[in-house]
Amino acid sequence: MTDRPLIVVGLGNPGEKYAGTRHNIGFDVVDELASRARTSFSRHKKSGAEVAGARLVGRQVYLAKPQSFMNLSGEPVGALARFYSVEPTDVIAVHDELDIDFGLVRLKRGGGEGGHNGLKSLTQHLGTRDYLRVRAGIGRPPGRQDPADYVLKPFAKTEKPEVPLLIANAADAVELLIRDGLEPAQNTVHTW
Repeated sequence: MTDRPLIVVGLGNPGEKYAGTRHNIGFDVVDELASRARTSFSRHKKSGAEVAGARLVGRQVYLAKPQSFMNLSGEPVGALARFYSVEPTDVIAVHDELDIDFGLVRLKRGGGEGGHNGLKSLTQHLGTRDYLRVRAGIGRPPGRQDPADYVLKPFAKTEKPEVPLLIANAADAVELLIRDGLEPAQNTVHTW
C-alpha cells in the first residue's frame, strides 16, 4: 500500500431498529476505529454517508457508514471514492459473514459476494470486486431459520459477551491491514 488515502466502510443499516444486529457489525467496527482515533462522524453531503476523517497507523483514512440501507451501500461508497479520489482497490469493506464461524475475523481481496447484498452493491458502484474485505464471522443460522431474518436479529444471549471482542478483533484487523498489507495481516489475523 502507498500513502494514498483509504476508505474504511462499515456495512450496516441506519436507525436504532438495526443497532446491535448481526448485519450491523460493520458499523460497530468503524465506530470502534473512530473511538480509537478520537474522531466523530458527520454527514457527508455529496454521499449521504456518515464520515469521519482519521489517521490510523499513520495513514489518512475516511471511516464511513452509508446511511442508505445495506442493499444500496454501494452508491454512497462510490460517491465517496470519487469525492476523495480513492481507488476502488483502496476501499476496505467491513461486514458480517455467514460463512465464517461466529467470533472469527478473516481478510481477503476480491472474490464473490456470497449472497451479501451490501457487497453486491459495492461491486456494482465501485466497478470491481477487487476491494479489500474484513469479514466478521457471525456463523450460520440455527436450524432452518432464513439467513435474511437471522442477520437482522440481535446477537443471541450466549453470543453477546463475545461481541465486544469480535468488534475489537475486527478493528485490530483493519489496522494491521492498513499498516502491513494484506498477506502479512492475513498471516496474523487468521491465527486468532
